Amino acid sequence: MLDFLFRRLTVEWPGAPLFDALSGEARRPHWYVEGKVPDTLDGRFAALATILALAIVRLEQDGEAGNVASVALTERFIEVMESEHRELGMGDPTLGKTVRRLVGSLARRTVLWRSAVGGGRDWVEATRESLYKDNAAPDALDHCAAALKRFWTTLESAPLDDMEQGKLQ
Repeated sequence: MLDFLFRRLTVEWPGAPLFDALSGEARRPHWYVEGKVPDTLDGRFAALATILALAIVRLEQDGEAGNVASVALTERFIEVMESEHRELGMGDPTLGKTVRRLVGSLARRTVLWRSAVGGGRDWVEATRESLYKDNAAPDALDHCAAALKRFWTTLESAPLDDMEQGKLQ
């Protein structure tokens, strides 16, 4: 009888399965151990945004259907960023500005990776710019560049339907 009040609690949001799968990838310890991405809010955001950017570039390759999936993924990213920052205690006056900045950061990474995937940008330099604020140790940079290359190969071989369901392996 009161389903209409709680519908949002049980509805599967478009983009959620793919976002969850990509978030899982960004949480893998190797990014922070071997890759030496700082295990901080900024470092974890850099890993997540980098992985999402690669997924968006891949989705763009599927034309209109991929664009729809990309929009759903981006909208889910916005929802999660807003929710996470509210949990961190951020209030309405600054929340919108912060989320816009995070979306802009994702957009810049998407442009960066679009260029790297297309061969217009060196993959290792794109990795450095996307994951590290400062210079990274050469071994850490090599590790992350190789891991991102493998992840890109996984994304390239994944059919759109599987990606939308969060099936990346």
